[in-house]
Amino acid sequence: MTIRSVVRGVGHYLPERVVENAEFEKTLDTTDEWIRGRTGIERRHIAAEGEYTSDLAIKAAKAALEDANMSVDQIDAIVVATSTPDSTFPSVATMVQAGLGSTTGFAYDVQAVCAGFIFALTNANGLILSGQAERVLVIGAETFSRIMDWTDRGTCVLFGDGAGALILEAAEGTGTSTDRGILSSDLHSDGRYKDLLYVDGGVSTTGTAGHLRMQGNAVFKHAVTKLAETAHKALDKAGLTGENVDWIVPHQANLRIIAATAERMQLPMDRVIVTVQDHGNTSAASIPLALSVGKQRGQIKEGQVLVTEAIGGGLAWGSVVLRW
Repeated sequence: MTIRSVVRGVGHYLPERVVENAEFEKTLDTTDEWIRGRTGIERRHIAAEGEYTSDLAIKAAKAALEDANMSVDQIDAIVVATSTPDSTFPSVATMVQAGLGSTTGFAYDVQAVCAGFIFALTNANGLILSGQAERVLVIGAETFSRIMDWTDRGTCVLFGDGAGALILEAAEGTGTSTDRGILSSDLHSDGRYKDLLYVDGGVSTTGTAGHLRMQGNAVFKHAVTKLAETAHKALDKAGLTGENVDWIVPHQANLRIIAATAERMQLPMDRVIVTVQDHGNTSAASIPLALSVGKQRGQIKEGQVLVTEAIGGGLAWGSVVLRW
């Protein structure tokens, strides 16, 4: 008997405030046309004053529980991927646990920036395969608007706030690629590239949160190469090829990166879930957001093979192959 981590539910939450590209024309030397042309982004959601990462995560978690027809008492563990926690500590995950009314199990955060959800999903899969948990709530939640330099047109137009959640449950499988659930994962990091994408502050250095800084062209080049490579490695581990893939569900950072990665994987864009135009880059939240939206749209269906991949600061990158 083989144990697989099967997706039982998915959900998301987006803050009410929507910021269209045109708003940036009032304060920056940029245009809606320039932002769309370079990134594919048209709008993004921004958290309200007093609305925190844990608030977004709790709402996304409730949506996933409803989708799975589960109660929080059935959840053994909560893993939250975020780079923008409410506080230095405690973890956002424990805040979600309290917000959902759970007093059992355990909860903790994972930090791998935009690749955070891939790392969290792989971590949650490990908990299930080891027998540590039977059902795990995996969340990606961010309020990147809180670390933006709103005078830097190269970064502040790219990011948005949001949260997505997914519930994994242990199920019996055959041990083949025909099983539902997570079939393989592939994780990487290389700290030599830390200066390409980082925040210029922190508890141990400045005592402040700091602002996001990025060398966009360099990140683009690494992203296109590394994302295609990790996706192929994960598919090889699962005994599958691109021909078996129904959907790529990529990190929603930039439409040009998404399109270039799909091209390298020799897959057409009509097999890619794209939400970046409406959400911008929501970092660790982007993949679970895209999964939830893709299901709502009727694109993602049970039995389909999905490849999810992401790259973020670190650099950290990876991919997961799963059958929905």
